[in-house]
Amino acid sequence: MGKYKLTWRDLSWNDFKVYLFALFKAFIPKKKISNLDELENFIQTKSAWVTQVTLYGYLKTRMGTRYVLHFENDEFMGSVNLAKWNIYSVALQDLTFFTFSKLKADFNYLEMKNAEEIFFKILDDETSNKMPQDIIEEAKKNFVERMKSINWDTYHNDLPFNPSALSLYKWAPIAEELKNLDRKIVLNSVILKWNVVKKEFDERIKF
Repeated sequence: MGKYKLTWRDLSWNDFKVYLFALFKAFIPKKKISNLDELENFIQTKSAWVTQVTLYGYLKTRMGTRYVLHFENDEFMGSVNLAKWNIYSVALQDLTFFTFSKLKADFNYLEMKNAEEIFFKILDDETSNKMPQDIIEEAKKNFVERMKSINWDTYHNDLPFNPSALSLYKWAPIAEELKNLDRKIVLNSVILKWNVVKKEFDERIKF
């Protein structure tokens, strides 16, 4: 991360906008997803939403009234930022695989090479948001490896979001003894958020 000093404002303006959008999204008409550009936007925005609401929600729950004070600590800020990007990179993978698996199952969509193209493009675009290059490269490598063994016919029904749930558990900057106590709650919280995304995808998809 070099000498770049993170601040609460630096870390969270985009994150805060995601929170605001989540508050009002119920009142916004949901446009149908009918092409790859709209699918890319869905994958990016929903992965960011799940990452941020679960990570910051968990931190706030564990820290209570001291939550905001921790954001004055540079070391803690660095840990939060690292956690955010690592969790997000796995969330993107999970949702990309899920949506393309659903497209195959529901619409007999067969152009699976587009999954990799969309995933790589989202990551490359995130450089403008200061996503670390080493995390981007590792995510691309992991995606290619996972893609080799994925079963497109069944992935959407086969615990598709477990990797990102485990990623929150792994990367959240919380003491290990506390995380061990929270494991089931943490994993369930991520899966519940993904269930919201899955429902919205079913309602909006029109390929």
